[in-house]
Amino acid sequence: MSDSATDSSSTDSQNTDSRSTDSSDLPRVNEGGDIPFTHIPVLSKELIEGVVSRPAGVYLDATVGGGGHSELILAAAPESCLVAIDQDEQAIAAAQIQLAKHQERVRFWHGNFVDYDPGGLQFDGIVADLGVSSAQFDIPNRGFSFRHEAPLDMRMNQQQSLTAAEVINHWDEAKLAEIFYVYGEERLSRRIARRIVERRPLKTTTELAETIFYCVPKSYRYARIHPATRVFQALRIAVNQELAVLEKFLHLSPLWLKPGGRIGVISFHSLEDRLVKHTFRESELLQVLTKKPIVPQEEEMQQNVRSRSAKLRLAERLV
Repeated sequence: MSDSATDSSSTDSQNTDSRSTDSSDLPRVNEGGDIPFTHIPVLSKELIEGVVSRPAGVYLDATVGGGGHSELILAAAPESCLVAIDQDEQAIAAAQIQLAKHQERVRFWHGNFVDYDPGGLQFDGIVADLGVSSAQFDIPNRGFSFRHEAPLDMRMNQQQSLTAAEVINHWDEAKLAEIFYVYGEERLSRRIARRIVERRPLKTTTELAETIFYCVPKSYRYARIHPATRVFQALRIAVNQELAVLEKFLHLSPLWLKPGGRIGVISFHSLEDRLVKHTFRESELLQVLTKKPIVPQEEEMQQNVRSRSAKLRLAERLV
């Protein structure tokens, strides 16, 4: 592989969308310099070893979250620079704090990775950690989890208009059943959709979870996962159009890589993983490096239970 090193001035010279931002554009942190956004990066060692091969390279973290993977990239490639993207303003703000000591090597961009335009910039490596971060689950008012009573929101980008409340209370029964079945792989999708329509309007996460819990058979209520889990996944995917934007990103991102550059994508459910697997395999620009996905070791799953469903796939841009 040829080493085409580029310093941080290369990133600064690129013209990007007006949402490319500095600290003045971002939400203020709480008093004391802290914000309620923390996230433990998963499969970190495997991702860095698989993607970071050029110490003076240019890298893209398409889902910066709290900045965990970005910090590891910058440490592993000490002469590198990085573009950090996230559609969640709280994530960008948290990442700015996490990566403050590397601020001259990092450029932040707020928006969905599928809307990013790198201009003429090409990357030595691209990483994407899909799905919901730990912080988004744990901050109650974001509405991603039924562990907390909160408004039905589920927006990763809080500037968008569509919320989970809009979907639950205004989409028709057939459409609800379809997204529960397709995005949640929920076999009782029609039954659940029918009960939701009977009970609406539903305003909170716990109200929705309770509606689902009591409309399914007793044997279903006490299975391995809560009966609302798949419906909440489906709602989140629908609200954020996760699969549609992922598919587009997977077709665009190989064009952003330099020859020999690598991409690593971490997914958390079968719908995402299947899309990554087939898109990598069918791309004329990529050579697949992982015939089977890389999964967390037992030690990591014990330390971070949320890593247990993570799968990493890697590919390299052909010359």
